[in-house]
Amino acid sequence: QVQLVESGGGLVPAGGSLRLSCVASGRTFSIYTMGWFRQAPGKEREFVAVISRSAGITNYADSVKGRFTISRDNAKNTMYLQMNSLKPEDTAVYYCAADYRGRSPNTAVGVTDYDYWGQGTQVTVSP
Repeated sequence: QVQLVESGGGLVPAGGSLRLSCVASGRTFSIYTMGWFRQAPGKEREFVAVISRSAGITNYADSVKGRFTISRDNAKNTMYLQMNSLKPEDTAVYYCAADYRGRSPNTAVGVTDYDYWGQGTQVTVSP
C-alpha cells in the first residue's frame, strides 16, 4: 500500500507556471513507476507524464511535451511536475499515480496501468 498526496495547484494566468508535488508514504517509493494524469470537467482522465523508478526515463503526452517536466526525488518520497507556458486547456484536476509493478514509462500511459491514486489538486489557467 502507498498513500499519495498532491499539492501545488492553483489559479494562474495563461503563460504562467506552477509546480505540483506528490508525496508518497507507505511502501518504498523507489520501486514505483510514477505518473501524472489530469481530468477536465466532462472529460475522461488523461495521461500527462510518467517517470521510471530511477528517474532515468520519462514520457510525456504530446499536448504537454516541451512545456512540462516530470521529476522525482526518491530520498524525499516525492514526485514533481513543473508546468510552464500554461494554457487555458491545461485546466483540470491533476492526479499523481503509482504503478507498483514498475513498468516501463514507454508503456505505462493508461489509467488502468496504475494501482494507487492521490486525491487530486486543481489547476486553473485563466485566459
